[in-house]
Amino acid sequence: MSEIEKTKCLIIGSGPAGYTAAIYAARAEMKPMLYQGMQPGGQLTTTNEVENFPGYPDGITGPEMMVQLEAQAKRFGSDIRFGFITKVDFSGDIHKCWADDGKEIHAETVIISTGASAMYLGLESEQKYLKLGGGVSACAVCDGFFYKGQETIIVGAGDSACEEAHYLSKLCTKVTMLVRRDEFRASKIMAERVKNTENIEIMFNTETEEVLGDGQGVTGARVKNNITGEETIVNATGFFVAIGHKPNTDIFKEFIDLDETGYIKYAEPGTSHTNVPGVFVSGDAADKRYRQAITAAGTGCMGALDAEKYLAGKGH
Repeated sequence: MSEIEKTKCLIIGSGPAGYTAAIYAARAEMKPMLYQGMQPGGQLTTTNEVENFPGYPDGITGPEMMVQLEAQAKRFGSDIRFGFITKVDFSGDIHKCWADDGKEIHAETVIISTGASAMYLGLESEQKYLKLGGGVSACAVCDGFFYKGQETIIVGAGDSACEEAHYLSKLCTKVTMLVRRDEFRASKIMAERVKNTENIEIMFNTETEEVLGDGQGVTGARVKNNITGEETIVNATGFFVAIGHKPNTDIFKEFIDLDETGYIKYAEPGTSHTNVPGVFVSGDAADKRYRQAITAAGTGCMGALDAEKYLAGKGH
């Protein structure tokens, strides 16, 4: 039989949401237990420079920021564990969760901070420059500023791809948009906005064959027209991928209400409540709109405050 541990508050996932929830929960004497998940620190660990988080006038690297947030959570007594939750049972008053190390955890409250993972093309060259932090990104709002006055490429055909292309067009001299089919998936108004922007060039029926670089940073991409077979080199220092995000919520779907794309639905807008009493959500597992470190941290605070209030209501 697996070993059972009890806790007032279990936080599933790290990143700005999970660590902020831990800071608040620990200061409220809830003695939170946090499982860091498959990617300790979350999406920010793939971001080299974070310049838009308040309080860092000189900027900070994503991994460094996560180390600091973890240290702050530990300072107040959070029990931070390496590993991840593999299964949950939210059918009763006590929320049961199982970790990859075989432990069974019985939690009075749970804060889900599992985030979302950006989808990439999966090319070896793309992953190489993503890991190097040298020009591949899945967030124009986060990283577009680094390409001010330069040429960039964006891959995608939906609303968020159009939004990001438009955002980049204000910073970059030229934005080349690669669309796999012969039309956008985006709403008409977003597609028109992109088409009417002078420095955005749209290449339809086009797929990326390889991200090109000099070993340190991106220099462009080799692209192919999937109808004619013709290959072209597009010069760029930044390669942005906007083909969607997948929320890491599969293990909760039996108990938690999700939308059609897998994001957790808030039971009450303006709170962190889910449809299950005592289970709360923070960060990108529920946020498909903003997806910023600062908004994730804010909802992490909300999750901990809501959990504290829930426990108080039960006489704890």
